[in-house]
Amino acid sequence: MIHDFIIIKDGLPILVKNFSNPSNIFCNGDSLIMISGFFTALNSFSDSFEDLGTISELKLSNNELKLSFLKDNGIPNLIYLATYDETSKAVNVQRVLRKISKTFLKKYNINQILNWNGRRNAFKTFDEILENYQYEEIEENDLNFKERVMDLFKNVEEKLNEESNLIALREGNRVSREIPGYCIQVPKSVSSLNINPKHYLTGEVSYKVFNRINGESSIESISEELNISHKQVYNICKNLIKLGFITLN
Repeated sequence: MIHDFIIIKDGLPILVKNFSNPSNIFCNGDSLIMISGFFTALNSFSDSFEDLGTISELKLSNNELKLSFLKDNGIPNLIYLATYDETSKAVNVQRVLRKISKTFLKKYNINQILNWNGRRNAFKTFDEILENYQYEEIEENDLNFKERVMDLFKNVEEKLNEESNLIALREGNRVSREIPGYCIQVPKSVSSLNINPKHYLTGEVSYKVFNRINGESSIESISEELNISHKQVYNICKNLIKLGFITLN
C-alpha cells in the first residue's frame, strides 16, 4: 500500500498527501522539509555521477516503509516521492509515479510550477487525483494477489489430477492383470503329524512352499512372498494334496 505522495520542487515540498498516519516522519513539519532537501541533494548527486545510474528506491533500517522517487526530466529539481509498505511492488509504485508526473504537468502549466510562491495549497486541487492513483494501486495489488492465489490453486489442482491419473492407471493395470482362479485358494494342512517335507518332496522351493502353508495364506500370497510363479506354487500344492498332507479351500 502507498502511504504518502510528496512532490518536491527545489528542495521544498509543494504537495503532500498522506493516506495512513498523518503524524509519520514523512509528513511531519520540519522532518518533511529535511526529507525534501535530502532527496533533492540525492537527485543532484546521481546527476553528477551518471555512470552510477538513477537512484529510484530507498529502504531505511528503522522504518518499515520503503521510499520510491522519480525525477521529472522536464522541470529541473522536480521530484515525485512515494512511501509504501511490503504489500506493494516497487515496479507498481514507479508506474504510479510516472502517471502522476504526466498528469501533474497536464493539469498545471510549467510557468505555474516554475513560479511557485512557496504555498502548498497552490496545488491542493491535485489531492483528489492522488487519491485515485492510490486507490488504483491498491486494486492492482489486490488483483495481483488474487492472480497469485488462483495460480497456486491451479498448480495444486494439476498436482492432484496427476496423482489421481497415476492412481487410476495403477488400479487399471492391477485390474487388467489376469490372475488364475486357483490363486485365491488357501492351502490348509490336514495332518496332525509333524512332517519333514524333505522326506517326501524334492527341491528347496518345495520345502519353502510347504513351510509357508498356514491355513491363511493364499497361493497368490505365497508366490509373491517367495517371488515364484503362481503355477509353481499350485503344482507343489497338488503334489501335497496327493500325499494327503493338505487341502485347498
